[in-house]
Amino acid sequence: MFELLSILGVIGGLICLSGIKFVKEYDRLVVFSFGRVTGVRGPGPVVIIPLVEQTKKVDTRIITMAIPMQEIITKDNVSAKTAAVCFFQVVDPYKVITKVEDPVMATSQIAQTTLRSVLGQHDLDHLLSERDTINAKLQAIIDRQTEGWGIKVIGVEVKDVEIPEQMQRAMARQAEAERERRAKIVAAEGELQAAEKLAMAAEVISNQPGAMQLRQLQTMVEVSAEKNSTLIFPIPIELLELGKSLGSTIKIPQKEKQNEKA
Repeated sequence: MFELLSILGVIGGLICLSGIKFVKEYDRLVVFSFGRVTGVRGPGPVVIIPLVEQTKKVDTRIITMAIPMQEIITKDNVSAKTAAVCFFQVVDPYKVITKVEDPVMATSQIAQTTLRSVLGQHDLDHLLSERDTINAKLQAIIDRQTEGWGIKVIGVEVKDVEIPEQMQRAMARQAEAERERRAKIVAAEGELQAAEKLAMAAEVISNQPGAMQLRQLQTMVEVSAEKNSTLIFPIPIELLELGKSLGSTIKIPQKEKQNEKA
């Protein structure tokens, strides 16, 4: 009899010890008592009543889920393929266990359909240039749909966009044409600024009588610095203007002109 009691005591002790669980910091235990949820326990040591309570463990760490390559048609009717990555976290273990059978699979399916739907609302240029705006929109829509499952979507990132080869060549030609257009605009603006500066310089020189002569002397100094150079001394413009003015003031009498003809 004593041996039987000892055996039963040992079995009872083992059963009691089996009811003690140590829950990790990032885990939670959803406890069922006769099929009904009685609470969420953890982290740390947790006592579970054997044969009465059952548990389901839930990981509350951030989960990184790859969204496989999806074929989409953009708003401007361009066929493309894109893939993304979704980051989400369990914030309510009770809902994750009781509201959805497979939270990871359900979130993956929601993310795939949302990715195709949202990207189809944008044209190709916006898809390539406004990546941050699209990511924020995807995150908000997926998070709103998974909120009832106790899942919080941290972020969604579109990581790959594949477009047809002919579209790549067309975009390369467009980019080259855009660069040429900008180069021509910059050159034209430079020509305009240079012409404006030359006009200002010409106006300043014309208003100063000796400015042109000084400019000529400076030019001759620059030319003489080179070897085998020939210098041509131009007649000062002031002398030409003086000659014109003297010619206009001196008049020959009409009789003298007739004598000269005779």
